[in-house]
Amino acid sequence: MNSPSPRKLRVATASLAGCFGCHMSFLDIDEHLFELVELIEFDRSPLTDIKDVGPCDIGLIEGGVCNAENVHVLREFRRNCKTLIALGACAVNGGLPAQRNHIPLAECLREVYQFRDGVANGQIPNDPELPLPLDKVRPIHEVVRVDYFIPGCPPSGPAIWKFLTDLLAGRTPRLSGGLLHYD
Repeated sequence: MNSPSPRKLRVATASLAGCFGCHMSFLDIDEHLFELVELIEFDRSPLTDIKDVGPCDIGLIEGGVCNAENVHVLREFRRNCKTLIALGACAVNGGLPAQRNHIPLAECLREVYQFRDGVANGQIPNDPELPLPLDKVRPIHEVVRVDYFIPGCPPSGPAIWKFLTDLLAGRTPRLSGGLLHYD
């Protein structure tokens, strides 16, 4: 008689203020995706198109926090995920989106929407459907508690695979040497 298969871990992913490069690197684990889906099932993720995160074992967040919607999504992940992982430079330290932090938000919005070359009669968007921008782009650990950080811009597929397999096997994830790069 066959014993029941072990429970698959539930994993959710989200992209906040970033370029989606970390999700592309996640897909770069290539044929290991087939091994991974034997061990996990996806909850909210661009891979599933599920919009709300349910109770999960692992949450992977890429991107910094730049608006009210990002804060909401991040807090929802923290509430529902046993383990929360900051994936990539934007989630870890704000990354490229945080380069606007040295410019006051109002000045940044005026420059982009009103005074840019080729813009005539420009207006700063003021639609209630748009999330309110924050004064600064923040790394996710400034908003919620984060359990692990995977650095890189983006982290490599092999680094993500090594990290996840360590975590899934109950080992403390460790990345070193050639798995870490910043190019």
